[in-house]
Amino acid sequence: MQRRNFLRDLSCSALLLLANGGIKPLQAAGLLSAQAPDRFRFAITSDGHYGQPKTSYDDFYREICKAINAFHQRSPLQFTVANGDLFHDQPAFLEAAANALKPIATPLYVTKGNHDMVSDTRWKEVWKQDVNQAVELGDNILLLGTTSDEKGTYLSPNTDWFAEQFKKYSSAKNIFLFFHITPIKWTQHAVDATAFQKLLKEQKNVRAAFNGHDHQEDGVKMFGSIPFLFDGHFGGSWGVNYRGFRVVEILPDNSLLTYMMSPVEKMAELSIYNSL
Repeated sequence: MQRRNFLRDLSCSALLLLANGGIKPLQAAGLLSAQAPDRFRFAITSDGHYGQPKTSYDDFYREICKAINAFHQRSPLQFTVANGDLFHDQPAFLEAAANALKPIATPLYVTKGNHDMVSDTRWKEVWKQDVNQAVELGDNILLLGTTSDEKGTYLSPNTDWFAEQFKKYSSAKNIFLFFHITPIKWTQHAVDATAFQKLLKEQKNVRAAFNGHDHQEDGVKMFGSIPFLFDGHFGGSWGVNYRGFRVVEILPDNSLLTYMMSPVEKMAELSIYNSL
C-alpha cells in the first residue's frame, strides 16, 4: 500500500510518526505510561449540529459536556476546542448551542463551520470570540480560524491573517491550528486551499492541525511533517459509529500523544514524535 493511501485509511490503529518521516504501526495498549496529571493536555470536539431535525441534539450536547468534564476530573485539561458546526443552519439555534456548551468546565474556544450560518459580528456577540483568534498559553500558541461565511460557503482559512500570526509567533515552541474544514483535498468535503498550503510549507513550528467537518474521519493525515487530526463528531445524523472527542497530550520531549474518547473509552491512540 502506498504511504499516502495508508494514511488516508488510518483510523483506529496506533501509529508512530518518526522525525524522519517513517511510519510504524503500533499496538495501542501499553504504548506509553499512564497519564501524568500535570501534563499539558487539551480536548477537541466538533460537529454538534444543534437543531438538526430528527436528531437528539439536546442529548448529544449533555453527553459531550458530561464526558469532557468527567475526563477533566481524572486528567486535567488546559482547554477544550469546539471545532465548528455547533448549530445546524438556523441562526435561531446559535444561542441555544452556546448555552448547551456552558457546562464544560474548562476554558472553551470555538471555530465557525459551514453550518454555523450567521454573520461574523453575530458570532462574536454570542461567543465573545473573533472568528479568527490567537490564544497564547506559554510556549504554545493556538490559532483558530473560520472556514465559512454566513451563507455556508466552503472557504480556505484566511491566508493573510494566518501569515501575520505565523510571523508574530515565529519563535514560539508550538503552534496548533484549528479550523473546521480541511484545507487540503483529501476528502470529498475538503477545499483545495493552495495558497494556504504553500504558506504552511514555510512554517517550522506548526506542531499539528485539527479539523472537523468530515464526520466519518477520526484519524490522521500528514501534510509534510504536519499531522492533520480529525475527531469524528459529537452530534449530527451521520459519521463514525460513536460520538466523542479527541485528546492531545504534550509529552516531556515535545512529542504528542493523541487518542479519541468514544466518549468514555480511550481508542485510536497515536504517538507523534517531535520533528522540530
